[in-house]
Amino acid sequence: MADAAATDVQADAPLVVGIGGTIGGISSTERALRIALDAAGREGFRTRMFGGADMAKLPLYDPKATTRTPDEIEFVETVRQASALIIASPGYHGSISGVVKNALDLLEETARDVERPYLADMPVGLIATAYGWQATGSTIAALRSIVHALRGWPTPFAAAINSQLTKFDEDGGASEPAVLEQLCMVGRQVARFAPLSIKTNG
Repeated sequence: MADAAATDVQADAPLVVGIGGTIGGISSTERALRIALDAAGREGFRTRMFGGADMAKLPLYDPKATTRTPDEIEFVETVRQASALIIASPGYHGSISGVVKNALDLLEETARDVERPYLADMPVGLIATAYGWQATGSTIAALRSIVHALRGWPTPFAAAINSQLTKFDEDGGASEPAVLEQLCMVGRQVARFAPLSIKTNG
């Protein structure tokens, strides 16, 4: 499980969890998510990312299952500890990918939590990547709808990235400076609003 945190971030600092990517290697979606998480880390937050390889370990969500795998348990428990989320999805056929949706479906395990069911009162940053502009808009709209259903608060700014125009590198950079700034803004906004979640649920 990828765990990114700046070296000067305190061990008890609030946690921002990132969910996103694709199966089959590091994708532009996952690299975009990492940039946003690093921006949150620079604001003094611990960060934890569940990328494509992590989500590939999650079985298809079965609401009637009586037991959960260690990977399912770790995912749910990590989200329970989070003060904010960032969700990044590629646009597949006009909506979010199956692996991202499956991970979010697993949060049904928190439905009966007393302290915070689902993502109640939690700020959630959103990122969509697609090979064209049309799918980025519909994917962000789908993510907003899901976050609302989970009682979370989508942050005002969402990053829509046309992967046909913007390329990411292994060092955390992007070919378009404006895209890099947009992703950092997503990270900064969840960091800005996270204290409200801490006050509500802490």
